Amino acid sequence: MAASPHEHPHAHPHPHTHSHALPADPVTTPGDDREYAWYAGDHHIHTTFSRDAMYSVDDQVRRGRACGLDWMVITDHGGPDHAKQSVALQTPLIAQARRRHDVLVFQGMEWNIPGAEHATFIAPEHEGTPDLLQRFERMFDGDVLAARQNPGGRRLIRDSVEGGPVAEQLGLDALAWLVEELRTGAVGEALVLSNHPMRTGRVSPSKVRGWRDTAPGVFVGWEGAPGHQAAALAAPLGRGRGRGQYDESPGRWSFPGYDLDQYRTWGGFDAATARMGGLWDSLLAEGLPWWITANSDNHFDIGDTVAVGNPSAEHYRRHGSRGEPVQTGVVQHGYVDFAPGLYSRTCVGSTTRDYRSVMAALRSGRVFVVHGGLVRAVEGRVRTGPGPGVTFGARTSVARGGDVEVELRVDPAVEPNGGGEVPRSARWDVIVGTVTGRVADTDRDLFEAPGTRVVESFEVPAHATGPQVFRTVLRGVADPLYVRFRGSDGRHADADGHPRVDRIGDSDPWDDLWCYTNPVFVDVV
Repeated sequence: MAASPHEHPHAHPHPHTHSHALPADPVTTPGDDREYAWYAGDHHIHTTFSRDAMYSVDDQVRRGRACGLDWMVITDHGGPDHAKQSVALQTPLIAQARRRHDVLVFQGMEWNIPGAEHATFIAPEHEGTPDLLQRFERMFDGDVLAARQNPGGRRLIRDSVEGGPVAEQLGLDALAWLVEELRTGAVGEALVLSNHPMRTGRVSPSKVRGWRDTAPGVFVGWEGAPGHQAAALAAPLGRGRGRGQYDESPGRWSFPGYDLDQYRTWGGFDAATARMGGLWDSLLAEGLPWWITANSDNHFDIGDTVAVGNPSAEHYRRHGSRGEPVQTGVVQHGYVDFAPGLYSRTCVGSTTRDYRSVMAALRSGRVFVVHGGLVRAVEGRVRTGPGPGVTFGARTSVARGGDVEVELRVDPAVEPNGGGEVPRSARWDVIVGTVTGRVADTDRDLFEAPGTRVVESFEVPAHATGPQVFRTVLRGVADPLYVRFRGSDGRHADADGHPRVDRIGDSDPWDDLWCYTNPVFVDVV
């Protein structure tokens, strides 16, 4: 395991190529025995080209690199004013930032999914990317469609966009169009990841399964942990809200099967990911490749003295931008974010650092996510025979009744994080779930993954230094399964090591740090 991505030489970006074959669904991809470097990134970042953010493209890239990021995605909000001109205006600024800073800068957008929540749309560095983004937004963004239905300009979103079966079908139609466009177009690939999925309850289990099945290898996962982690810090500096601004209640279009805890974060992570045997585990128990990420969703840094350059809504409508930010010299109140890379990181495993390799790692689930610099790197290995085995996102097989060796290597933090402490992990869990196959009822109760359990926990000695290695063996495996890992600083875990539901306005993100990995699938033959 390579402990620090910055210790590895950076490869040149992948040359422009034309592709006419979509990547395979990752569930069919065999495992990879190679050792990887882990490159930190953030796929959900806003700029002055969003109607509710303020930093310039260059500001965000510079700040992300200063916080140790190797790659980042600019994802300004879709909408009627953005669709008119913002992508075209932003494109040369992204190209300029790529030249100025040693970081991969993807051009993307935050898609308003008809009938649901938001999603990150990522495309590679390619001359055709701006055109693909613009066409997709103008045809399928929920806010664009809503404005088109309401020429008078009122924000009266019709049922056909906000919720219900018609809206849900619009989202699926968008994905089907994207799959076909990628199959026949010049860009050749793209990724979609659901953002803050449980925040409003509008992302039902059946919607997730529909998205994945409509665009396998394209719609590949969700934010396991949302941005806006500083929202829980007390007013007046913060907002005294929930971490991730997860403090809403069921609404008209919310899935009725969710309880109120589903609308809250658990140790800063989305409930769909953090609840043992919950929605993520139910997808994995079907054998579906569904991956998690984490990011900043950066709009406004907590404690910053910078303010919006031009807050006028009319200015944004006319120019597709809020102008260059201005320095006030006075700490602003009510900001809710950490700078890209300062708190949340999505770390992808790759042998090289380039656009296509980062996308390939995200698509294949070769990812771990970490808060507050809890660790520098982790790498799991699952072995069913001789050799190094496979890591996150891969699959392997074992003869029925055979043994599966599980290993986790942890490279601990060595420098203070943004909270001023050198964090240390206290406990690591090996979580195993039974793969039982696809279900007929795609909106079944969340807790339908009863085979998911912690099979082994490892306590980290208080004075441990240097890399740590934890091993266990799953003996006599009779059924297909998946293995994933979870670590924490242990300060707010419950007696069984699970995260607690965060309290609104009383959950300091620096005092409750977690690390999650994507799973390895093990088939039985």
